[in-house]
Formats: sequence, C-alpha cells, structure tokens
Amino acid sequence: MRLVFYLIAFFLAALAPQAPAMAAPGSGDAEASAGEEAELSAEAAEVIELAANGKEAGPEGLPAQLVDPGISELELEHRLVPLTRDELARLADAWLAIVRAKTEEVMQAEIAIDRTDGEVKDEVRTALAALIFERNTLFDRFSQVLGSWERKAAGAEEDVARIAEYRAYRDAVTIDELRTSEFQALVEQGWTWLTAREGGIALALTALAALAALVALVILARFIRSVSRRGFARIEGLSMVLQNFLAAAVFWLVLASGLIVAFSLIGLDITPLFALIGAASFILAFAFQDTLGNIASGIMIMINRPFDVGDTVDLDGVTGKVESFSIIATRIVTFDNQVIVIPNRNVWGNIIRNMTATSTRRVDLVFGIGYGDPIEEAQAVLEQIVRAHPAVLEEPAPVVRVHELGESSVNFICRPWVRTEDYWAVHWDLTAGVKQAFDERGISIPFPQRDLHLHLRKDEQAALSAAGGQ
Repeated sequence: MRLVFYLIAFFLAALAPQAPAMAAPGSGDAEASAGEEAELSAEAAEVIELAANGKEAGPEGLPAQLVDPGISELELEHRLVPLTRDELARLADAWLAIVRAKTEEVMQAEIAIDRTDGEVKDEVRTALAALIFERNTLFDRFSQVLGSWERKAAGAEEDVARIAEYRAYRDAVTIDELRTSEFQALVEQGWTWLTAREGGIALALTALAALAALVALVILARFIRSVSRRGFARIEGLSMVLQNFLAAAVFWLVLASGLIVAFSLIGLDITPLFALIGAASFILAFAFQDTLGNIASGIMIMINRPFDVGDTVDLDGVTGKVESFSIIATRIVTFDNQVIVIPNRNVWGNIIRNMTATSTRRVDLVFGIGYGDPIEEAQAVLEQIVRAHPAVLEEPAPVVRVHELGESSVNFICRPWVRTEDYWAVHWDLTAGVKQAFDERGISIPFPQRDLHLHLRKDEQAALSAAGGQ
C-alpha cells in the first residue's frame, strides 16, 4: 500500500496547493513552536518510557515488548498469537497513541519547513523523510495488531467498527501527508523508502523470494504429476483419459496449495480473493454455461469410458484417432491428418462409435458373380482365399455364403474375423485376391447393365427400313 501512495505522490503534489513561505517568526513565536514540538501525548510518552525500561507497559497484563517501537515484524507476529480479543483491543489503543505521537512529530517538522524563509536544505528534507519512514513503520506494526484483532473478533460489531475507525485514521493520515507535502519532500520520502531495509529492499527481497518459490513450486508440481501419472498407470482398468485427468488435477492441486502456503509465508492475505470469487461465481455460472456443459460431459466420458486416447472412433460424424482428451474437448486426428477439436457436449450428446474398443473385428465383404457362373466353384474359390490368408482367425470361423440374387449378379457374403489392427490389411488383400482368382478361373464379376427394348409404329418401322436399305 505504501508503494502505491508513493507512486501517486507526484500527481497529488501537483494538484495540492503549496503552503506559502513565511517570514522568520519572532522570539515569542519561537517559544510557542518549541512548546508545540515538545508536547507529546501523555499516554504515548508513558508507553514508550515503560517499554524502554523493560517494564510492563500499557494496560495491565501486556508485556513491554508488545509496545516497543523497535520490535520487529516477525517478533510482533509471534507475540500476538496468544493474546485474547480484549487484550488486542487494549494493545491497539496503546499503538494508536504511539503512532499519533510520532505523527505529531512529523507534523511539527513539516510546519517548521513550511515556515522556513528561503531554500530548505537537503539535510532537513532527509531528516523529515527518515522521520516519516519511522512513523510508517510504526503504522505497519499498528496494522499487524489490527489484523490479529480482526481475526479474533469473530465478527463482533463493536470491535469491527473500532478496527474500521483505526484503519480509516491510518489511511487518512498517510493520504493527507502526501497531499500537503511539497514535491522535493515526496521525492526524498520515496527514495528513503526504496533504500530502507524494511522498505524497498524488503519488498525486492520478498518479490525475489516469491519468484523463486513459484519456480520451485512449478518444478515440484510437475515432478509430482509425473510420479502420480506412473502410479495411475499401474492401476488396472484405469483409462488413459482418466489417468491424464487425475494427473492434471494433482498438478493444479499441488500448485494451488503451494501458492496459498507461499502467500501466507510472505504475509499476503488472499481471503478477499476467495470472497471475490465466491461473489462472482453466480455470474460466472451464467457466462460460462456452455463451458460448464462441456465439463459435465467430460466427467461423464471419463466415468463411462466409451473411448480412450489412441482409439479409432467416429464422434459427431468425425472419424479418426483420439489424440488427446481434456475436460473441455476431445482432439481427433483424421486419416488424412486433419486435426479436429470436438466439444465434449457434442461428443456425449451423439452416438459414439469405437472401432478399436475390442481386440477382434469382422471384415464384411460382398462379391458378385454372373448368373451363368457356377455357384459351387465360386464359393470354393472364396473359401480357399480366405483360409490362405495368414491374418484371418480360425475362431470365430469365417462365413462364406450366397447372400442374395441381385439385379445383375449373384452376391456372396465373405465375413472373416481378424485382429483389430489387421482389419484394413485383410480387407484390401481379400478384395484383390478374389478378383485375380475369379479372372484365372473365368468367373465373371458382372457390372450393372440394363436391356432397352424399343417398340416402333409400323410407319416408323417402314421409314427406318427404307433408310437402312438406302
């Protein structure tokens, strides 16, 4: 938040009216100014003094370390853990007094700069920037106390209202100071924050740590996905589609869990993000209803397993091999090497034909002979060719029978069984082999033909005969 304030500082400084330079005050004014600078909140002064002496500070029961302005962020985080809601409320009051006292010091320094006649020395602005940075560090500790108090308030209206009031005070002080500060002072404050150990350096180290953690997390998630995929492959009856889905689910689960842990370690609160997602889920459900339909269909496909990756299928009128499957769509590569992506709702909502789901298939062929050719000889030739092919299975036995009397041919059915991977090889071999065998034995393979009979009138026949005689 502090970084955002510094980035908009130049814009605010340009809009805000600058305080006019004033003449050097007289001796009476100097005494009044000295009195103002020396005046501190009585409660804050007492808290700071007791903390410095190592005595119990603030309300009864609070250790002095809890109100020590020099306490580190990590130590304060640990010391806030055992405190109750009431103790945190009293501690917040004590820290409010501390930050208010430090803000009064900042205000007195800014007034002194505004009253300076002539150019303000860089050392003065540097001292003011250091003072503001120190006060902002106290605001950070104050915010830690408020955050712990809010988590333990359990939604109590009175506590929530007080926490909101304290945060509004913190934000108002920071914004008002940025709005009323002169441009050079803002630049000095920004540089002081960037070069401070608990400011820009800490932010840079946090960003580098977050980046390194993200890279390590992605590597870890990929490794776990690879291990889990090998484990899923050992489960009998688990389809490749479901294996890939479960492996992807493991990857994203590890990645999401790791990000949540990493954000918690670097102090980022992602609770508002979950609240935003929950509030937007209703709208997203309507906006992505087609996608949700694809997801539901994808889940049904994974459960029922009508096909697997590598199967040859006919999906929604598209025939090809399943290259990949996701929860949203199925990717098909056709036999002429086209890549077609079919939404899962179209796959599940239509007839699914899997040509490689079983280990064997039947080859259905039809051969025709002429009406004048011997049926017994043709059938013997077909049976001989089928038995001679090495890829034809003995069981189930092949079927060769006269099937129908067609318009121009007597049709045989030839139905041998083969392994699924040999289907097309046997289909093509038998077709070529039957044609060659029929040609060698003089068995015709008739093609469709039609006889046309022309009926002419007597005068037309006479005219046609006369024309033919000439």
